[in-house]
Amino acid sequence: MIHAAAQPSHDWAAKDPITDFTVNANGTLVLLEMARRYAPNSPFIYMSTNKVYGDTPNRLPLIERETRWECDPSHRFAEHGVDESMSIDTSMHSLFGVSKASADLMVQEYGRYFGIPTACFRAGCLTGPTHSGAPLHGFLSWLVQCAVTGQHYTVLGYKGKQVRDNIHAADLVSALWHFFRNPRIAEVYNIGGGRYSQCSMLEAIAICERLTGRPMNWSYSEDNRAGDHIWWISDVRKFQCHYPEWRYCYDMEALFGEIHSAVEDRIGAQASTA
Repeated sequence: MIHAAAQPSHDWAAKDPITDFTVNANGTLVLLEMARRYAPNSPFIYMSTNKVYGDTPNRLPLIERETRWECDPSHRFAEHGVDESMSIDTSMHSLFGVSKASADLMVQEYGRYFGIPTACFRAGCLTGPTHSGAPLHGFLSWLVQCAVTGQHYTVLGYKGKQVRDNIHAADLVSALWHFFRNPRIAEVYNIGGGRYSQCSMLEAIAICERLTGRPMNWSYSEDNRAGDHIWWISDVRKFQCHYPEWRYCYDMEALFGEIHSAVEDRIGAQASTA
């Protein structure tokens, strides 16, 4: 089982926390119980999120650079990113982060308590050419769509220097396939683009403008989203240690290029049928 169903927006979760928790936490419990009853030997892969760490990453020693925030080079997370040892306690998660963390812990518990092969993949930004980005989630896809169409994009807080790693859907699916072929019990993995595929918001805008050949229509708001991360890069070395044959295939340039081409193709197809 690959459980990727979710209410994915932490902005939306605050508007309807009961539905958010019902989908993300209770829904996961239902699937786990069905797995325990009917397929206890089948791998159960849960798509978790780095939001289970809340705003703890914002306590890292961050240094402001020209186009991005960076972790102080002396810190152990600076070179490779945040590993799974970061605490999920005593932080603001957003209500979305809490519902996902509840599910994350339940997936681990079913693995340990019942011996089911489970894994929580705590993802950063997942994307690709068919990603249906929207203003509240899927920032890279939505950013490129705004760049191509001329729609307005609002950058929320942190001077536009917040950093995210991005992993192509194909690289993620490859990781899930490696776990499926050789499953383990109650594992937790940070999964994302790591240092291999990451950028700040300002750097992402610059790439979009280079791809489209014109300035983007964007503005800046000081109001960052509650519990949002200033700097996040996933340390994927634990997963790479367990599955050394897994490799990245898509860096940021390849990601942007595929998304840009796909958005232009969709717009062209819509125009031809209008």
